[in-house]
Amino acid sequence: MAATIKDIAKISGVSPATVSRVLSNQREFYSEKTAKKVREAAKKLGYQRNTSAVELVTRKSKVIAVLVSSTQTNFSNEILNGIQQEAQAHNLSVMIIFAGEGDPDLQAKALRTVIERSVMGILLVAVDLAPENDGLLESANIPFIFISMTMKNTNFPFISSNDFDIGYQATKYLIKHGHQKIGFAATDLDSFVGNLRYEGYRDAMRDNQLPFKQQWVCGGHFTYEDGVNAMKHYGPDTELTAVIASSDLSGIGILNQANLYGMSVPNRLAILTIDGTQLCEIVRPKLSSVTQSFFEMGVKGMNMLVSESMKEFYSMYTPIKIVERQSV
Repeated sequence: MAATIKDIAKISGVSPATVSRVLSNQREFYSEKTAKKVREAAKKLGYQRNTSAVELVTRKSKVIAVLVSSTQTNFSNEILNGIQQEAQAHNLSVMIIFAGEGDPDLQAKALRTVIERSVMGILLVAVDLAPENDGLLESANIPFIFISMTMKNTNFPFISSNDFDIGYQATKYLIKHGHQKIGFAATDLDSFVGNLRYEGYRDAMRDNQLPFKQQWVCGGHFTYEDGVNAMKHYGPDTELTAVIASSDLSGIGILNQANLYGMSVPNRLAILTIDGTQLCEIVRPKLSSVTQSFFEMGVKGMNMLVSESMKEFYSMYTPIKIVERQSV
């Protein structure tokens, strides 16, 4: 059986990606000591260079890797549709890999799966990358963009909504509709994105001289169950007259639990969700939403990744808008 890159990697103690780079003379990515070990192992095994190894480092691949968070929400569908549309237009294939939910080990495994294969670029959809994996992503020397994720690491390019503005505009909208006691529910307050939205909510309340209580803020991870739990936390006798839900799914959770309590929506409790996917249209009452441009994020992310100007790209925000339906 012919020797492979993985065989060489095992003997020399480096990754398959490093072996490919050494054998393709990409000198800026490794030390001379590493190169010597790789070449000696290749010679010992009688390795014959093949086109797939060359493709890994020469970027002739026609595959885009998409890493997706396993968050139990549905907004990523629209992003993936945008990515797939533009991939077809550029005659590219898309490989989708799930990167777990906030698990550094699963993220690292997903990244290595991509890095060790021949891909043209990486799109990370709603992946809140653990800091310990930053170096792994950067060292791959593969173009990448984060989608629907504002990055705390300012060196990482992203395409997303302005999350502070989402929290601010949602709160401002409810205040304009006469609400003063507003809850903020089901957002991951330990995440950078979640904190930005919370800060927008907090500042909008303060800018309008409205007090708020910490018990009005109920954390979570954007899921349906988080919405149900938030409404249980507030209870049927809550003083709140409106709630901002961190996702459409969590908004439905709040809606269903409110219905179980016999609370009329929107007369007793108004609900404004964040995302604005099709789910808002298929429940009753239909949910008003802060609607994000998910499809546009996918389109722009793919187009930028394959563009000649990718090296100069930093980051960008896509528009948000409030869509009035029946829950406010």
